[in-house]
Amino acid sequence: MNNVALVDEAARSLLDPQGRELAAQVEWWSLPELEAGNGWGPWPVAVLGEGPPVLLLHGFDSSFLEFRRLAPLLAGGAQLFIPDLFGFGFCPRPPDGDYSPSGVLRHLEALVAAIQQRNPAPLGLIGASMGGSVAVELARRLPEQVTQLLLLAPAGLTGRPMPLPPLLDGLGVRFLALPGVRRGLCRTAFADPEASVGAAELEIASLHLQSPGWGEALRRFARSGGFAGCGAPLPDQPIRVLWGANDRILRAPQKKAALALLGERVQELEACGHLPHLDQAATVAATWFTPA
Repeated sequence: MNNVALVDEAARSLLDPQGRELAAQVEWWSLPELEAGNGWGPWPVAVLGEGPPVLLLHGFDSSFLEFRRLAPLLAGGAQLFIPDLFGFGFCPRPPDGDYSPSGVLRHLEALVAAIQQRNPAPLGLIGASMGGSVAVELARRLPEQVTQLLLLAPAGLTGRPMPLPPLLDGLGVRFLALPGVRRGLCRTAFADPEASVGAAELEIASLHLQSPGWGEALRRFARSGGFAGCGAPLPDQPIRVLWGANDRILRAPQKKAALALLGERVQELEACGHLPHLDQAATVAATWFTPA
């Protein structure tokens, strides 16, 4: 099944009603500057709401559906653009694609140019987990277009890239595809998995694995080393950070290093895991609409 069909089916049949609603808002964009060969495009972007533009960036091995609970709370006061990062979610995965941080950022630069043709107002960024590092990198590249950032349990701001060597990258991808592993990771991401994780959450956590080329793109991203050490120097735009007190994905050393970099920008949320936009969506929305 191709990506368009996968998202169309998600809009009809996902167990999570907010997931169905967000999938129904997906538009398939042409980005001509990226479409150099067969297999490039179209590009999925969920578009909803009215107001100043906000670009929402999901985390590693995830999709736009990660923002299913937050999007309705923001759409009353902002126009939301929620893409899948290049190589992830339901994006096209051409054989000659650059599945590295530079490829992810090149796609987003083209996307921001397309967004500003629709809504030329200054752009806000919300980045979750790895999407936090992506947001920081993008803000440095586009200082005139990006006005503020909200980072949700940002991953990759500190440390250094650790490329997986051949063979290990393929083994890692096969490991991530195992149903038991996906279930364990999904449960670990929430503060209270017994209350928060059921069939609907597990379905969304794994649906994008059906996207053509998922394994190969993820393998090549792992070989690139991914996003790491992206925080310093922090961009000049205002930055706020929400971090779950019950985050079991980012361990204590990672949190300590990030806190040293971010300082007073960090607000810790109780009863919240690695996904503030799912565990504490109302708090995230209120934070966004509170002046920095």
